[in-house]
Amino acid sequence: MDNSGFEELFGGAPLMAILRGMGVERSLAVSTTAWDLGIDMVELPIQTTEDLEALRLVSAAARERGKIVGAGTVVSLEHVAQAASAGASFTVSPGLDLEIVRASHEAGMLSMPGVATASEVQLAMKSGLTWLKAFPASVLGPQWLTAMRGPFPQARFVTTGGMNATNAGEYLSAGASVVAVGTALEDPAQLPLLASLLGRS
Repeated sequence: MDNSGFEELFGGAPLMAILRGMGVERSLAVSTTAWDLGIDMVELPIQTTEDLEALRLVSAAARERGKIVGAGTVVSLEHVAQAASAGASFTVSPGLDLEIVRASHEAGMLSMPGVATASEVQLAMKSGLTWLKAFPASVLGPQWLTAMRGPFPQARFVTTGGMNATNAGEYLSAGASVVAVGTALEDPAQLPLLASLLGRS
């Protein structure tokens, strides 16, 4: 269940966008803001039929621009099937469910499970998964990342939950490979900070 393909998808970029419950039009608008800023990876959590419609629309727009869109909050096999049919390139889950990872890979999508403990990181790594979602990152704190780097130097953490332009740098310095931001993309004051993190200041 190797998910090292995320390395190529992220391409070394330190930020991704996660757009939760924004609706169809707003999701497309904020995705466009992210892409224009230089954030190529966008995740849309799928919890409602409107979320799925937004995923379909944003996935289609992403393909035209050569960008990557995935489905988040994937917590069932039904979600995996819905994500695939909507055009997602990857799935993200809040927790570690190897059945969902396996089903996602079988459907042609990379899968990133969520972790919050050393036991979960160890099990994920044992299963061949190196790209992991640290969630909820704002609760875990940057010190958690620093602590995990010792026993798990091969792990690549994407921090999600409570991330913004002002704390992203701290999490990246602590060992995050990627920080996922959402509403920060709608705050004009944060856009220059995000651009500087992308090396585009």
